[in-house]
Amino acid sequence: MRQHLIAAAAAFCCIAAAEAKDIKIAHVYDKTGPLEAYAKQTQIGLMLGLDYATGGTMTVNGNKIVVIEKDSQGKPDVGKAQLASAFADDKADMAVGPTSSGVALAMLPVAEEYKKILLVEPAVADAITGEKWNRYIFRTGRNSSQDAISNAVAIDKDGVSVATLAQDYAFGRDGVKAFKDALKHAKIVHEEYLPTNTTDFTAGIQHLVDALKDKPGRKLIEVVWAGGTPPYNALAAMELQKRYGIEVSTGGNILPAMASYKNFPGMEGATYYYFGIPKNPANTWLVAEHYKRYKSPPDFFTAGGMAAAMAIVETLKKTGGDTKTETLIKTMEGMSFETPKGKMVFRKEDHQALQSMYHFKIKVDPAFPWGVPELVRELKIEDMNIPIKNKHQ
Repeated sequence: MRQHLIAAAAAFCCIAAAEAKDIKIAHVYDKTGPLEAYAKQTQIGLMLGLDYATGGTMTVNGNKIVVIEKDSQGKPDVGKAQLASAFADDKADMAVGPTSSGVALAMLPVAEEYKKILLVEPAVADAITGEKWNRYIFRTGRNSSQDAISNAVAIDKDGVSVATLAQDYAFGRDGVKAFKDALKHAKIVHEEYLPTNTTDFTAGIQHLVDALKDKPGRKLIEVVWAGGTPPYNALAAMELQKRYGIEVSTGGNILPAMASYKNFPGMEGATYYYFGIPKNPANTWLVAEHYKRYKSPPDFFTAGGMAAAMAIVETLKKTGGDTKTETLIKTMEGMSFETPKGKMVFRKEDHQALQSMYHFKIKVDPAFPWGVPELVRELKIEDMNIPIKNKHQ
């Protein structure tokens, strides 16, 4: 009898070993290029998230998770080629990335061509889950509408005049469009778009001042900016509030960029993430672990990378490790999962992750080299009516 049991156990082990497989996740991101700082955070967050969600084993249901890294260099054609290579040559089961919205838009058709999931993190443009979307696209990152609607909460009052300053590419233009759509009371009086590599903001800021200075009531410049040289120091140097009564408003950003927020105490906006705001087990672990490993707090895109990882592991747990695309799609649609921001939900109609945003006011604290976003109010999933913008319904 004992021999039969040993033989059965051995047979079971062999079957289990034969069935165990590597689950290949391609991370296609802007490892080099203008958004390199953001990309590095996403990569760190992704690996930390896989560690956390698998209890340090990097396995789900006995299957090992293998991450394949690809550099899009911030170039749409390179991102497209790298994703195709990940699916065709590396046989990746699914992919995460990229950083740039322009690169993401080029990559979307590749996911459709190979019938494989691309989990977009952190590219923001509405078009990704809007008019350019296809059913193989999911996104844990927030979209321009989530940014815009949450930022509008801070400033959308009657009698407010707003001029926008944004980069002249997908992220900036989508961001401003969504912001305009979100405003119900305040009026947009000017839109200023500058090249992504701008370092001299003098002329652009002057256009904003000319549009606002003679307006009655509250006057605001709303900044939509990512990567490169941020305009905040240039705005502060012109002493706009003192000279013209013009305030500056913007969303969250990475900590180095928020050093210039110290010039704007009391500035209001809304952010996707700041390590000191969310209170939940995943964020507590992320903050402690990041300090332990990197001697610094986790940043904006670190949380996003971890959210993507937690979504992947939750999906694989639910499918029992099955990586067939149709099974993954069926599982992920409508799925809720925990992240460092608390609960996210993949909306069935466009696969956009619905999530909290945080209305903040900047406090200057000498203990921190950046302006500290203090929570005014958490804007929960049910507090924001995020429009569905795809044409596939």
